[in-house]
Amino acid sequence: MANLSFTLQANDAATKARAGVITTDHGQIQTPIFMPVGTVGSVKAVTQQQLKHEINAQIILGNTYHLYLRPGTDILEQAGGLHKFNGWDRPILTDSGGYQVFSLAENRKLTEEGALFQSHIDGSRHLFSPEKVMDIQRSIGGDIIMAFDECPPYPSEYKYAKKSLELTNRWLDRCFTRLAETPDKYGYTQNLFPIVQGGVYKDLRVASCEYVASKNATGNAIGGLSVGEPEEMMYEFTGLCCEHLPADKPRYLMGVGTPWNILEGIALGVDMFDCVMPTRNGRNGMLFTTAGVINIKNKKWATDFSPIDPGLSNESSQYYTKAYLRHLFVANEILALQLASIQNLSFYLWLVGEARKHIIAGDYNSWYKEMVVQLKQRL
Repeated sequence: MANLSFTLQANDAATKARAGVITTDHGQIQTPIFMPVGTVGSVKAVTQQQLKHEINAQIILGNTYHLYLRPGTDILEQAGGLHKFNGWDRPILTDSGGYQVFSLAENRKLTEEGALFQSHIDGSRHLFSPEKVMDIQRSIGGDIIMAFDECPPYPSEYKYAKKSLELTNRWLDRCFTRLAETPDKYGYTQNLFPIVQGGVYKDLRVASCEYVASKNATGNAIGGLSVGEPEEMMYEFTGLCCEHLPADKPRYLMGVGTPWNILEGIALGVDMFDCVMPTRNGRNGMLFTTAGVINIKNKKWATDFSPIDPGLSNESSQYYTKAYLRHLFVANEILALQLASIQNLSFYLWLVGEARKHIIAGDYNSWYKEMVVQLKQRL
């Protein structure tokens, strides 16, 4: 049992991009990395074997809010934690449930104590306090667990964003206190990442970064972006946060985003990303490929017998054709959802792997600028 560690291996000269290795008790993660989202203990439509052997995921996410409601912490504890329950033996990150609770704006009430909310499943009422959220994440058993925070909506008035940040800071103190009072479960270390908030106000963001940095956690997250603000603003505040967060700790930009968002984020100094976009868009027939974006439902693919993505080496993207995948979507076959999800996740993991290679080679800047143009193309 050891605390998470981060080793920097390379910095790109022309950008803030960096390559490194995160070491956890469940193995190493090469950064920059994309983390597939497994909300209820499952990355939708994809098996753990496919995640490991075809997609090459190094870490996946679990969601505190959803796993707490179903199957519940009792069952997870009896199983020996989420790793044992879902058969995933690599690292897991659990979010705090804060974002889900706050997206239920009409069904929740915020107090100093925590967030009172109604279950979307049966309407039952629950209180998430910082202490309760730490206990739940202990029971789930993530290698990385997230602080309970308030994510202010965009746009927010300055006064609201400031008050929200102060509450997030008080809750963060309580998260650290609770974690210090409780032992790790299941025989490995659980690492708490604080979350930077502050809306789109520079002074609040800088103050939040400084407060988060003062906690000397093993890693830090940037929250409250990609919530409706313009893309350029997201990049501006991501860059600002990266400048003010410790360089010797991994930086995690939460809930971002498109392939070009990820490449821009890497250039600004981010190490870790997650987003539901590859799986959600895939299930709706939008494919991210090495050549650009495809709406596979379009008639133009009906007689295209080339591989789904010739630029990827994973088996599904090479083995099946665009025409076949389109047919599966048109016929409402379940396999369509699986193949599209595998394609998009394989592509995202390929993309961060390529980014890592170019950072180490020292030519990330020129490579990523070309890639952004290429990947935005609608085919």
